[in-house]
Amino acid sequence: MHAIKVEKLEKKFGDFRALDGLDLDIRKGEVYGLLGPNGAGKTTAIKVLTGLLKMTAGNAEVLGTRLPNKDITQRVGYMPQETALYLGLTVHQNLEFFGKLFGMDKSKILEREAELLKFIDLERWKDEMVTNLSGGMKHRVSLACALIHEPEVLFLDEPTVGVDPELRESFWKFFGNLKEKGITILITTHYMDEASHCDRIGFMRTGKLIAEGQPQAILREAGTKSLEDAFLFFARRGK
Repeated sequence: MHAIKVEKLEKKFGDFRALDGLDLDIRKGEVYGLLGPNGAGKTTAIKVLTGLLKMTAGNAEVLGTRLPNKDITQRVGYMPQETALYLGLTVHQNLEFFGKLFGMDKSKILEREAELLKFIDLERWKDEMVTNLSGGMKHRVSLACALIHEPEVLFLDEPTVGVDPELRESFWKFFGNLKEKGITILITTHYMDEASHCDRIGFMRTGKLIAEGQPQAILREAGTKSLEDAFLFFARRGK
């Protein structure tokens, strides 16, 4: 059963077509990676699927709900590329704020906060002002805020940009734990080496998919040893 279904999705900004007939079918409990260079349309796709942008044409469903529909926001989590935190609040206060946005009561927020701070290894920073945290720590807090309400689908827009290799590795271990809990993850990245962590990947270029499948299957089809070379192969073939 699919968690995300997209058919011929288009999004235009004036005369510019950011999404050009995008098709996606992502199964429940799957980790799906959208890979491509900056400007490929990855962030635009996520913003449409989270209700932050209205599509120009096409159809999109998340968890069986046709978009746009505000009701879906209670069932999805979104970690934007830019850190969406209140720097003048503590880690605890940020988590509390986002929990209240989703209608959670105080006891449930505290329960989830304890679980998440342990997961992201920030328990001792609970009462620290976010502005005093390192960039990597802010990324972890942002992820925790996206998970506070226990979403069924998690949208992660370039979550590992600007973080060190050790933190990137810990993030992917955490994403694996989320998958084991049945959470569907749609993640965008331009780091081709991260694709090996995904069940399936889709290469995006100029607003559309140019290839899709399991990482190893993509390599076999392209006849290359690296996904960067595979991307170039499919990009050139599509010209």
